[in-house]
Amino acid sequence: MADQIPLYPVRSAAAAAANRKRAAYYSAAGPGSGADRHSRYQLEDESAHLDEMPLMMSEEGFENEESDYHTLPRARIMQRKRGLEWFVCDGWKFLCTSCCDWLVNICQRKKELKARTVWLGCPEKCEEKHPRNSIKNQKYNVFTFIPGVLYEQFKFFLNLYFLVISCSQFVPALKIGYLYTYWAPLGFVLAVTMTREAIDEFRRFQRDKEVNSQLYSKLTVRGKVQVKSSDIQVGDLIIVEKNQRIPSDMVFLRTSEKAGSCFIRTDQLDGETDWKLKVAVSCTQRLPALGDLFSINAYVYAQKPQMDIHSFEGTFTREDSDPPVHESLSIENTLWASTVVASGTVIGVVIYTGKETRSVMNTSNPKNKVGLLDLELNRLTKALFLALVALSVVMVTLQGFVGPWYRNLFRFLLLFSYIIPISLRVNLDMGKAVYGWMMMKDENIPGTVVRTSTIPEELGRLVYLLTDKTGTLTQNEMVFKRLHLGTVSYGADTMDEIQSHVRDSYSQMQSQAGGNNTGSTPPRKAQSSAPKVRKSVSSRIHEAVKAIVLCHNVTPVYESRAGVTGETEFAEADQDFSDENRTYQASSPDEVALVQWTESVGLTLVSRDLTSMQLKTPSGQVLSFCILQLFPFTSESKRMGIIVRDESTAEITFYMKGADVAMSPIVQYNDWLEEEIWMLTGDKLETATCIAKSSHLVSRTQDIHIFRQVTNRGEAHLELNAFRRKHDCALVISGDSLEVCLKYYEHEFVELACQCPAVVCCRCSPTQKAHIVTLLQQHTGRRTCAIGDGGNDVSMVQAADCGIGIEGKEGKQASLAADFSIRQFRHIGRLLMVHGRNSYKRSAALGQFVMHRGLIISTMQAVFSSVFYFASVPLYQGFLMVGYATIYTMFPVFSLVLDQDVKPEMAMLYPELYKDLTKGRSLSFKTFLIWVLISIYQGGILMYGALVLFESEFVHVVAISFTALILTELLMVALTVRTWHWLMVVAEFLSLGCYVSSLAFLNEYFGIGRVSFGAFLDVAFITTVAFLWKVSAITVVSCLPLYVLKYLRRKLSPPSYCKLAS
Repeated sequence: MADQIPLYPVRSAAAAAANRKRAAYYSAAGPGSGADRHSRYQLEDESAHLDEMPLMMSEEGFENEESDYHTLPRARIMQRKRGLEWFVCDGWKFLCTSCCDWLVNICQRKKELKARTVWLGCPEKCEEKHPRNSIKNQKYNVFTFIPGVLYEQFKFFLNLYFLVISCSQFVPALKIGYLYTYWAPLGFVLAVTMTREAIDEFRRFQRDKEVNSQLYSKLTVRGKVQVKSSDIQVGDLIIVEKNQRIPSDMVFLRTSEKAGSCFIRTDQLDGETDWKLKVAVSCTQRLPALGDLFSINAYVYAQKPQMDIHSFEGTFTREDSDPPVHESLSIENTLWASTVVASGTVIGVVIYTGKETRSVMNTSNPKNKVGLLDLELNRLTKALFLALVALSVVMVTLQGFVGPWYRNLFRFLLLFSYIIPISLRVNLDMGKAVYGWMMMKDENIPGTVVRTSTIPEELGRLVYLLTDKTGTLTQNEMVFKRLHLGTVSYGADTMDEIQSHVRDSYSQMQSQAGGNNTGSTPPRKAQSSAPKVRKSVSSRIHEAVKAIVLCHNVTPVYESRAGVTGETEFAEADQDFSDENRTYQASSPDEVALVQWTESVGLTLVSRDLTSMQLKTPSGQVLSFCILQLFPFTSESKRMGIIVRDESTAEITFYMKGADVAMSPIVQYNDWLEEEIWMLTGDKLETATCIAKSSHLVSRTQDIHIFRQVTNRGEAHLELNAFRRKHDCALVISGDSLEVCLKYYEHEFVELACQCPAVVCCRCSPTQKAHIVTLLQQHTGRRTCAIGDGGNDVSMVQAADCGIGIEGKEGKQASLAADFSIRQFRHIGRLLMVHGRNSYKRSAALGQFVMHRGLIISTMQAVFSSVFYFASVPLYQGFLMVGYATIYTMFPVFSLVLDQDVKPEMAMLYPELYKDLTKGRSLSFKTFLIWVLISIYQGGILMYGALVLFESEFVHVVAISFTALILTELLMVALTVRTWHWLMVVAEFLSLGCYVSSLAFLNEYFGIGRVSFGAFLDVAFITTVAFLWKVSAITVVSCLPLYVLKYLRRKLSPPSYCKLAS
């Protein structure tokens, strides 16, 4: 009896319930299972029990059914460091940021958004004050520019340290050198930074001014007046011409098109190049003239401003009619800002302006991006500062805390301040500028523009690449390549045969029509009851071409000869119907490609409205068709259809086209249905899958898990568990399902998605794209790169650690907002593999070498002070210190920006080399400690060697040690170089020549402590053989062991790129 009592009844019940729910869910997967599908949606009512069933997140959960839902609790997301370690590392930043955000929210309370009533042409009737219709992308204003730039610079410990050290030289008791030796490098860095920011800010100001100053026609009681975009108000009636940007969110009242509709381009809003059909409010479209808009008493009730660009709720009301006219408004009656009118002239009433427009609400503010290498160097700087403080305390302790020891402590801090060299920031900033110049001058990636010069190293540290799909990868260029008719296939080389068949077919039909010219009875109508005969090849081709040219949603557009008048009347005679003046507009580029192909083979679509279509044959004859019914394409049906009547024969035909999965059960079986041919159908989920495979993002043999549509927590829970069972498969998920998963299971979903080789998200809003980037950054801590080409990608590009914009058919908005701009998607490979690698490797070597240059001289200072009874006296003064960091060593050290470990061809051939870069091994605490040990060894050898070998000439120790130091640094540069460039050789000899030639002018600096010891340089002494061989001996002892160690390491444990090169 006891064995039958469950030990954990609650948990067992939960597991049983989970099994029942899971069974109901998976049985609902079959087609047509209505009852089972109904049980699936009942889970929403039982979602309260899901807290007892966390997602399974480990392999053990698959073996034991009872543990399926309790492997990883949701509390895992809250597992973060707390205590002293958390506060020291990141806690203080978090607390400061929270306090600042709280103060900002207190000072700048956001106005509550409300629904509004907008009277046509009467902005003065608005009940509330609405924002100005101006675009502002600037980060600063006149008052905040200098404080803002200074804050961005000095929030980093490295720059703040330099500032404190420089300011200390204004105190006489602490002064140990000339002011220019401290303030000149710091001033140079600040001047370069502020100049760069000022230029960027001015460019943003000019772009904003250009957009805000665009003129539009505003309709008033007295007629049309010109008004700037920034002066447009809610309630204004604005006229927008063809190819003109819509300045604000409007309700579509009237158009010059006879059908009462127009097309707009939305690529800068949602990234889709397909033109959207918009319909004018029927009440205002029926008015005889434009001026009648002021003779009616009407208003628009609009919902409160929101981010959703795919929906709108509102009503149009005309009060002066009997009875009053009420017309509901939807998304098809709206004209959103940043879209472009593609046909005709439109008139709309403004309902949202400025920051309340959909486009602005979906755009995030740009952030100041900081590279990972800069953050790593900042951490190393903090470690060096701790070492500096420790060394100074040791010196004061050994001194015995005599006299004003705190002043001596601070003087030691200043003496050893070169441990953190002030030239580090200068060299790195100049290096970044060189990397950007190299990218823009690379002939293999022409047209590349570096817009953010502070993060070129990020291109070599990227782990997650997020890219906009269709437009970015395909440039939305569709070409009709092949036509299958039964067992016959026509390709690009046989298109002339199709053209010949079409021409012959219509010539024959025209001659038959001319011979049978007796009555109104249609020739084909009489043959409809005749027995069917096998059609000829010519007639089959003709029917196929006619089906393609009729089954679509394409509209031909012609420019007006007389220009756009703004009135609703357009005379047919005023339009040029020639082939050169015709352009096609459609809901997708593939439909345009089909109609363009039929034009190339002789059958041309020349006119279309809501009820009719006209075709032109090769002989110039115009055929008219009446559109009886149109079945638009939907993601559910995966096909579209149209019923037309031929006006010449009165024959009614139903044409249908669609995706292969939808058409294969309908059409006759054929071999091509078995082939792996991917077609862009316009269905967003299908398109995403096709693009992923055709671009090799997913291999053709790899499994793809299409995440089912989920609408609540229960469905998301079970679908995530189903996905968890899959291994090494790509994920395809829609934006709606993604929203539900992130709402309830953010951490679990991101962890699962990161295990996939590729993830495809379709139908994502601009805000969702940016949110995905932010989630990856927060949950993984890895560097992200976002790639886009449309205005809807701007938020994603700006949110990523590195944003790349492509100049495509969707405009330049993403390109202008990105950190790097390219012209073709394939250029990304070289940008990352070659330039990203070189930038990171070079900056890592340059940064560590500059720190080594400061560490070695600080070590020599420590040895010198120790010998002289821990006196806080500088070893090298004045120009010696400035010259050491500039003309004596700057050129060879800076020439490291020309170094490369792998040839560009090798880096492109073996992309696996890029994976090593993401591990950050070129700049780590390990490599940093190696350089510290090298610096201590060399600094000790140089100083002690100078003191031991030159005991009898002790007054010349400064000249001796400094000469050996310069030679050592030049040799160390040669040791660090992996691939020699001719400029490196020039830099080495130029620096050596500068030092030798300057010896005659620097004799006053080559005495120990200058005034204290009064020793000066003896020119005759440095030309003696003893001086030369002893300096050479010190230099060889400091460098030769390192050369030996480098040789042994390359032989015994070569890096991966050396193995490939060999």
